[in-house]
Amino acid sequence: MVRLSRQIAETLAPESGRRAARRYVGRAGLTAIELLVVISIIGLLAALLLPAVQQTREAARRTQCKDHIRQIALACESFHAAHGQYPPGQMFDEYGIGPDSTAWSFLARILPYVSAHDVFREGGIPHKTLAESGIADATIALYLCPSDATRTPGPRWDAGNMVEHGFPVGQTNYKGVSGANWGADESQDWTCADSGTAWCNEGTNGSYDGLNHGDGMLYRTDYKVRRHHGQVKDGLGQTFLIGEALPANDIYTSWPYANNAYSTCAIPPNAPGGDPTDWPNHQSFRSLHSGGLHFAFADGSARFISQNISLEVYRGLATIDGGEVLEVP
Repeated sequence: MVRLSRQIAETLAPESGRRAARRYVGRAGLTAIELLVVISIIGLLAALLLPAVQQTREAARRTQCKDHIRQIALACESFHAAHGQYPPGQMFDEYGIGPDSTAWSFLARILPYVSAHDVFREGGIPHKTLAESGIADATIALYLCPSDATRTPGPRWDAGNMVEHGFPVGQTNYKGVSGANWGADESQDWTCADSGTAWCNEGTNGSYDGLNHGDGMLYRTDYKVRRHHGQVKDGLGQTFLIGEALPANDIYTSWPYANNAYSTCAIPPNAPGGDPTDWPNHQSFRSLHSGGLHFAFADGSARFISQNISLEVYRGLATIDGGEVLEVP
């Protein structure tokens, strides 16, 4: 009986081993159906995670953008502390226009206060012309919004007053707020009707010419008025100083040149784009941030402003002496 049991065990053992081996081999890989299921799960997880990753990255870029515009505002305050006025824009008269002018913007004047003193000194600002400076095409990292994927790399060759000379200038996503008056241009003897703007608006100073007589903090010829704290009757914390812009939507956008560094709040924020050469309808403030854009105030603070803000409130925040009683959103 014992011998019989041993014989049976010896007879069955090899077959059991083979079956076990077959079972092991059969489980070594995935079937086609299982593989498809795994791939589908991975694809679903990627689809769920990708938007979250993109949102996280944009949130980081948005925070960095806010920091940029705040640093620029603080640089303007540092300039004010040193000179008793905000950094001026200078154009026309003895300064001229175009590459062979000394029409430097406020962004050029604050370079020493944004850790770009070497660029300021090398360029001979504000005494050398833009063409003589050798630095007008420089990229200033602080002047660029990391969320602007529409901006071309390096300097732009199509900027207003520069394109006809084939002269490159550095780009910017931050421009001075000229106020809320808009439509006329005394340098061309244009009225609002002549300009063809859809956003004609008389300023608190009685002028429609926001280019040369802005009712806000900064504009291209404000060297004539020496803007300072005492003129901001509406309150430093309730007055826009700098806002976001998109170079792709407005050819009058670059950091060195006084005719390219200012925009109006007469036009609503994030207004639909169009012909970037049509300055009367596009020289405004925009961003690629969802739902709005950043502004820095005259007190050096920075806030995100909804694109759905009332146009009346938006324009009121852009003026220095409108007497409006506003709640900053």
